Amino acid sequence: MSKPTSNGGPAVRRKVTAPSVRARKGGEKITMVTAYDYPGGRIADRAGVDMILVGDSVANVVLGYETTNEVTLEDMIHHTAAVSRSKPKALLIGDMPWMSFHVSPEETLHNAARLVREGGAEAVKLEGGAERVGMIRKILSAEIPVMGHIGLTPQSVHAMGGYKVMGRGLDGARQLIDDAKALDEAGVFALVLEGVPVVLAQVITREVSVPTIGIGAGAYTDGQVLVMHDLIGMNFGHYPKFVRRYEDLAERATGAITDWISDVRGGTFPGDHEAYHMVQAAADQLVTEFAERSNKVGGPELRAVR
Repeated sequence: MSKPTSNGGPAVRRKVTAPSVRARKGGEKITMVTAYDYPGGRIADRAGVDMILVGDSVANVVLGYETTNEVTLEDMIHHTAAVSRSKPKALLIGDMPWMSFHVSPEETLHNAARLVREGGAEAVKLEGGAERVGMIRKILSAEIPVMGHIGLTPQSVHAMGGYKVMGRGLDGARQLIDDAKALDEAGVFALVLEGVPVVLAQVITREVSVPTIGIGAGAYTDGQVLVMHDLIGMNFGHYPKFVRRYEDLAERATGAITDWISDVRGGTFPGDHEAYHMVQAAADQLVTEFAERSNKVGGPELRAVR
């Protein structure tokens, strides 16, 4: 929410851009959450996050797939466009799904451009280290900002042999540092570090010129990101160690619907104040005309509610 100004009115929130995010390196912590639809975009932006990521995690938490590799570019465009219609002040980032940035730089640029043109994204994110530099530079050649993502990269789940913390050993840590530097030099405006040890995230954060956004990477990155459904307790699967749940909306929503079912079956919903009424004289006339016919069918006595 916008903080009030000195005269008591709401502050006008400035639009967050990729350059403004990059300029916050080493400054106030940056926040990013995922959203996948119009209500999610509205909620995230009202809360005041700096960036909204339409993540390929939509595969798991919204579409019910086992891995993120099952979501398509068409899916990502559809969900990004829905969030875009919420017109957030936060920077809107579209995630590039598996196989949308692997074949060639030209195809990668075409797919990134679709996320921008059709989905309304203001930047794109893609997974991978130094091997992605050519793809990133091609996207940047069209002046589309790019966010990098290294460490535990969910699209590589089969190659990694599962979802594992990356960089525990010295060789792996050095490789991730090299990858981070390569992406920094390629021109990304920010870098997601997922599932890496705290000290490694600290080193990477010190070694690159762009903000690092941690998820399962400790408290010493330049910012943090969480999946909204994890944060608010709407995930029906496993919650990772790095998730802190601030609400349990799944339980509360289930309780609300259970109460509604009880009211419907008990005859207390809808109440009179939740229904629409005719002009009284017309209602009385209608009841008079149809009372006898209605009574032949059975059921409650027909009456004009006053």
